[in-house]
Amino acid sequence: MTSISILSFFLQNFALKWNLNMQNIDLLFLLLGAVLVLAMHAGFAFLELGTVRHKNQVNALSKILTDFSLSAIAYFFVGYYISYGHHFFHIGDTLAADHGYNLMRCFFLLTFAAAIPAIISGGIAERAKMRSQAIATVLLVALVYPFFEGIAWNGNFGLQQWLQSTFGASFHDFAGSVVVHAMGGWIALAAVILLGARHGRYKKDGRVSAHPPSSIPFLALGSWILIVGWFGFNVMSAQRLDAISGLVAINSLMAMVGGTLAANFAGKDDPGFLHNGPLAGLVAICAGSDVVHPIGALIIGAIAGLMFVKLFTYTQNKLKVDDVLGVWPLHGVCGAFGGLAVGVFGQKWLGGLGGVAMMSQLIGTLLAIGIAMLGGLVVYGTLKATMGIRLSQEDEFRGADLSIHKISANSDDSMF
Repeated sequence: MTSISILSFFLQNFALKWNLNMQNIDLLFLLLGAVLVLAMHAGFAFLELGTVRHKNQVNALSKILTDFSLSAIAYFFVGYYISYGHHFFHIGDTLAADHGYNLMRCFFLLTFAAAIPAIISGGIAERAKMRSQAIATVLLVALVYPFFEGIAWNGNFGLQQWLQSTFGASFHDFAGSVVVHAMGGWIALAAVILLGARHGRYKKDGRVSAHPPSSIPFLALGSWILIVGWFGFNVMSAQRLDAISGLVAINSLMAMVGGTLAANFAGKDDPGFLHNGPLAGLVAICAGSDVVHPIGALIIGAIAGLMFVKLFTYTQNKLKVDDVLGVWPLHGVCGAFGGLAVGVFGQKWLGGLGGVAMMSQLIGTLLAIGIAMLGGLVVYGTLKATMGIRLSQEDEFRGADLSIHKISANSDDSMF
């Protein structure tokens, strides 16, 4: 019996003992999921803190918390309505109906929406203006992300119905490989390109200046927090207790270990690659975690781990795209791969549960990439033209900690 099955058994018996209905238990179930995904944002913060240079650590922590708070406001008041057609401009009695289940569902999905700026933050680290990023966060979470979320998860504009009637299955993304991760990664790519590389990163003769992580322990801590929270991200995407599946849990685990071992092998024991490998696997398995076979999940995770290592090196050294944490290969590419992998590994002849179509996965994934890139270019392009999106060369040299927050990560402010 898996831990997920044990949790389900416990909650159901708890409900019977205390004469609670399943609505109450579903509410508790969603709360646990929301808290786990909320904790993932601490993982994003520590992952970025450990990767950036010492002079930007305070800024990394501050950005994630600020962006989450702004995301909460943007999604609660605007984004959730665009996605699902529900708003909260009602009297308290109406909001409290059904024990406030719709409010709890908003809380849960809000933590997903807030992952968009958290993902972007890693790509634009060390040289982005905080106020410009705050405005971008509000626009992206209120308008751009919910637009595609509603299409994929609420059937807006009839695309899912058309895919179902045309190809025999709608676009399938159980926990957000495409809806969350690919969207965040491709928006980040647009932002990184418009922002430009960090000063001194690329020399005139073509050499790449090394900017090693400031703290491998903090990087590893961030990775582990994300790994643990991801089981709330994936498993509890069922949103109701009677829909929970141990298959999602074991597939998430298999993809995680597959990504870890593949990245460690391809990265030749580099700790940065090692601790991003499980995240690559988990990003890729989100979409099909409820339909693929565990062996398929292991393969998906391993491929994602390899892809991250190769693409991170390629984008940094060959394309000269200064994506600090590698969020485009990690979330953008691995997320898109996860969406497409469902169309293959979800087929019954490969041990999957079926009910998926490759053409639907391809159309849905390409649509997400298109919306993300367009939205990212419009939002960050407009901000760049009007108020600027990056720090001055002097402020960047001093570091965002001193330039923006007027304080360093510790008492020795001479550390760079």
